[in-house]
Amino acid sequence: MPITKFSFLFIFLFPIICLSVNAQEVRIELGPDEVALNETFNIKITVTEEKIRSYDPLPEIPGFQKQGVSQSSSMNIINGQMSSSTSVIQYYKPLRKGQFTLNGFSISVNGRSVSSGGKTITVVDPRATAGGRSRAIDPFDDFFGGSREETEYVEVDDDAFFSLTVDKNEVYTGEGVNVTLAFFFSEENQALFNFHDAGKQLEKIINQIKPANAWEENFNITSIQPDKVEINGKAWTRFKIYQATFFPFNPGKIEFPSVGWEMIKYRVARNPSFFGNNRLQDFKTFYSQPKQVVVKPLPPHPLRNEVSVGNYQLRESASQDQVATGEGFTYNFGVTGEGNISSIRSPRRMNAQKLNSFDPNERIQVNKNRGRVTGMKEFSYFITLNEAEEVAMRDHFEWIYFNPALDKYDTLRPSLTVNVTGESKINQAISSSRLGGIYDLIDVEDNKLLNQKYKYYFSVLINLLLFGAVGLLGFLIIKKK
Repeated sequence: MPITKFSFLFIFLFPIICLSVNAQEVRIELGPDEVALNETFNIKITVTEEKIRSYDPLPEIPGFQKQGVSQSSSMNIINGQMSSSTSVIQYYKPLRKGQFTLNGFSISVNGRSVSSGGKTITVVDPRATAGGRSRAIDPFDDFFGGSREETEYVEVDDDAFFSLTVDKNEVYTGEGVNVTLAFFFSEENQALFNFHDAGKQLEKIINQIKPANAWEENFNITSIQPDKVEINGKAWTRFKIYQATFFPFNPGKIEFPSVGWEMIKYRVARNPSFFGNNRLQDFKTFYSQPKQVVVKPLPPHPLRNEVSVGNYQLRESASQDQVATGEGFTYNFGVTGEGNISSIRSPRRMNAQKLNSFDPNERIQVNKNRGRVTGMKEFSYFITLNEAEEVAMRDHFEWIYFNPALDKYDTLRPSLTVNVTGESKINQAISSSRLGGIYDLIDVEDNKLLNQKYKYYFSVLINLLLFGAVGLLGFLIIKKK
């Protein structure tokens, strides 16, 4: 008995009738053996009595290009028994005429393996159609006794773009240039978008744009979040995908090529229905504009190849400013500011013989925020002094760098002074240290030096005896003749 609209709604609204549930079934349906160039081939996965929760990607077909995916679901209630099914349809666009083979394949759907034997597909010349747009069948039309009319999908114009931006077009060697990849769409945009395979796409793009001779400070964007920006007086929604600052090692040029970012873009039904699938998944690739950054050499300077580049300040401290001779104190020399914090070297030492200290302990902190790399690198020295005096740290430490904002080299010099009081400990320091010269040789010499001298004299003696014997032999020969 056919189901009327009223009877369907009655059963739908009052589900107290006992309904039997059939066992789950998974099947794969392949499209027709022959398609025209202006038509699409499809592979359909259908699961009965359960939703499609997961499925493996469907195979590529030689001579075809994947176009998009649509989903549909249906439900039938006949004589109090309900059956339902969910389908996923992958569409393929033919690229040229000919015969192409879809090999047999197996995929996992909801954790169950299902196979298809494949088939041969013939692609022929385009056929005349009422329109050139993609169509799909509304699976709910049969519920109301209607004909299975095709749903026509149309592409909505988008107001969106993908961009690679740099904060500077010219930098010095060692100066940072910030690079951002982002997807934008305007507030007037009506197209529906979604991200897919962001990690795989980003990995490929980074390999294309990352300079070979530069240090990278990655801002590590872990989730794509929208924020509002204004460009030329127009409001846009921005999705940052990647951000990093590069510090070039050598002068020259950094070339950032045009890169593509693929988005899911949905086509929408021209005549949407209440139960039907009113959008069709498709893909669109947006391309960035290429960029170039000129890297200038630093001005001449004896330490040009060693200095850091950036905007820095000195932050220093001492554990105490009054210390007795022979006692130690800690002096911290910290460089803080904006630049390649990781590459900062320890300060230069002058008059090092007056300060008794070992190599410093280092502590580093790097902050990445709002397109800037800032932070601090601190060098901690443990110092002892043996003479009573007033020690100005500026006489013993300095740190030279290049400031790109001022186009000049600058030096950070300490301002702290430590007052050392008490009796001289120079003699104690000498007595506690090892004596040099001949006294050290008493304990450490292992007769190697003496052995070398004996070997020298012995070889000279042997040579003299050898020459004497040769001379004597010659003399005897001559005399005998």
